[in-house]
Amino acid sequence: MWDITPGIQLGSFTLHFYSLMFIFAFGIGYVLMTKMYQTDNVNLKYVEPIFTWTLIGTILGARMGHVIFYQPELFKEDFWSVFLPISTKNGLKFTGFSGLASHGATIAVILTTLYYSFKIIKKNPFWVYDRLGIVVAIGGAFVRMGNFFNSEIIGKPIDPSSPFAILFPQQSSEYGVTVPRYPTQLFEAVGYVLLFILLWTLYRKTDKKYQQGWLFGLFFIILWAIRFFVEFLKEPQGDEFISFAGLNTGQILSIPFMIAGFIIMLYSKNLKITEAENAKPE
Repeated sequence: MWDITPGIQLGSFTLHFYSLMFIFAFGIGYVLMTKMYQTDNVNLKYVEPIFTWTLIGTILGARMGHVIFYQPELFKEDFWSVFLPISTKNGLKFTGFSGLASHGATIAVILTTLYYSFKIIKKNPFWVYDRLGIVVAIGGAFVRMGNFFNSEIIGKPIDPSSPFAILFPQQSSEYGVTVPRYPTQLFEAVGYVLLFILLWTLYRKTDKKYQQGWLFGLFFIILWAIRFFVEFLKEPQGDEFISFAGLNTGQILSIPFMIAGFIIMLYSKNLKITEAENAKPE
């Protein structure tokens, strides 16, 4: 039975666990990026800008992705809620962003990182993506833990005798009578933690960080493969208006990213650099 309160009550204010997981994700990401820049002998003044641009890209991209792919009716029914954490239906009220999509966040972060790479640190974007992928892997695990605290993105019904069976009574208003379900949030979180361990090990123990794009390509393939296969166990999120051959919206959107990962890994053999080049700008 998973019926935990969604946050910590601090007087009249509630600190939601989901928000706390986002804070942990970006906080640990900042520490990891600082550690990698130190390892690469790159000036630490470049850490704060990538943190800022990644934060902007993640929040805006994730929100826009959710609305475009899963809830486009908001553009007509509650326009300002698309861009602001408010609702104007039945009066103005603060709601927080109740829908975020990882595909949208990915596209936006790719774009903000291009700006950071060319205008700020002046390095090949794939150099930055290689390191950002490591950070995003562990960050994604925290976000899925936040989904678990919120009892959202739940799985399909499962045999009650299964060791994975969990009851999510907070979702009874949306899905009807509470039945045992897959904890798909935890499945994804575990997958992302293992991906982080793999990427961090390759970064620290091999010379793949000098083959710009190789780590990022591997990150894309595995991350979106995890998402693709876990989707088979998930309940639909919103209106699944994109579907093909039995695949849902999340799976169809993941396929191009996996293909891109393979292409990037192949192309990375042309982007090898030396240890001295890796440290520039100092």
